[in-house]
Amino acid sequence: MSEVKTYVEDVDRSFYDFRYEDKDNYKVESGLTEEIIRQISKEKNDPDWMLEFRLKSLEIFHRMKMPDWGPSIEGLNMENIVTYVRPNTERMHTNWEDVPEDIKNTFERLGIPKSERESLAGVGAQYDSELVYHNVKKEVEEQGVVYTDIESALRGPYAEMIRDHFMHLVPPTDHKFAALHGAVWSGGSFVYVPPGVSVEIPLQSYFRLNAPGAGQFEHTLIIVDKGADLHFIEGCSAPKYNVANLHAGCVELFVGEDAKLRYSTIENWSKNMYNLNTKRAKVEKGGKIEWVSGSFGSHVSYLYPMSVLDGEGARCEFTGVTFAGAGQNLDTGCKVVHNAPDTTSYVNTRSISKSGGISTFRSAVVVTGKAEGSKSSVSCQSLMLDSISRSDTIPAMDIRTNKADIGHEAKIGRISDEAVFYLMSRGLSEEDAKALIVSGFAENVSKELPLEYAVEMNNLIRIEMKGAIG
Repeated sequence: MSEVKTYVEDVDRSFYDFRYEDKDNYKVESGLTEEIIRQISKEKNDPDWMLEFRLKSLEIFHRMKMPDWGPSIEGLNMENIVTYVRPNTERMHTNWEDVPEDIKNTFERLGIPKSERESLAGVGAQYDSELVYHNVKKEVEEQGVVYTDIESALRGPYAEMIRDHFMHLVPPTDHKFAALHGAVWSGGSFVYVPPGVSVEIPLQSYFRLNAPGAGQFEHTLIIVDKGADLHFIEGCSAPKYNVANLHAGCVELFVGEDAKLRYSTIENWSKNMYNLNTKRAKVEKGGKIEWVSGSFGSHVSYLYPMSVLDGEGARCEFTGVTFAGAGQNLDTGCKVVHNAPDTTSYVNTRSISKSGGISTFRSAVVVTGKAEGSKSSVSCQSLMLDSISRSDTIPAMDIRTNKADIGHEAKIGRISDEAVFYLMSRGLSEEDAKALIVSGFAENVSKELPLEYAVEMNNLIRIEMKGAIG
């Protein structure tokens, strides 16, 4: 008698679980003290104003309370987190062959150099707390595009530009983990696209956290000037350990008048990771921000990219997918603030949960009194693959003008038995029928990703059926 398949496997992320010994790395002590902050600042060769900023952020962190409105983060103890780990390399490299062998092997296995050679205009690779490799194609540099590690930029000709923008969109007072980021941030990228310049092929940063019990706190600052156009891709992963790791990065995006920025990211952290990342964009008159977001990893996530539409006719599109399996509580969504006339936003998300996984979608749409003629549409759909999983939708709308058009739609359900039966009647097996349904459910995100990331996402949510009943 043939087996009857009855349940769906978790995302198989074992591909990312390889690791290397970190015995040669330099680390600060675990915990969070003024001495540790000064030590990190010294390692980074910070300008004086940045050390002051770090120390002020530390004070704010100690004053603020832990968030208690979302998933529990009781398992995260900052006394046990190492906030700075320097890999075994003396400096950042621009020649791939100069990168230390174990680090190079890590990124080779993740396919980063291959992607750079085939389809990217520039790549930054961060390993633990340091950028180990950064390179940009000559023809992009010749357009005047700046793409470098943010720490080098802090000491170069763009130092004042960074000081004028650094943590202005996400101030340390925003929440406790923004304050933590302000105190211990390390690594990340700086991008500046001059007026009218269109970068035809994407730039990419990839973040790899290798050390157990550590945190990663990279800062990404992107400024797309008037009439310019950029696609920026971010990827991240970490091997699985039996101790808590923390990711509390920060992304600040400034989109100028009539400029366009697409920001694509696949977050595939391991299931011991607390992902408390903050991402925010400010869009000027006629500008557009596009977010394409895939959240697959981590034990707990708090992730709500925010767009502030600050100029007349500014636009935002957000497309996202979340997959929560056993032991995962992923609280994700997005926020949009309409703060000028005739602004528009469109939010389209999918969430999948199984094996007791919890997926929560939160959206917040704020339309100020200045935003007459604005339009917003929010659509979120959730799919539960069994009876022990959970999915919730928590929309919030704050509309302060009568001259706005705002809509919200939410659907939560399970795989339709009728749809499975229909596909099986056309010759598909039960497992193939369910796999096809789930793949189609997430297609709206995968089709928006660059090819190599669409392949990665499809691999991450590849569904296999197994098991039997009597």
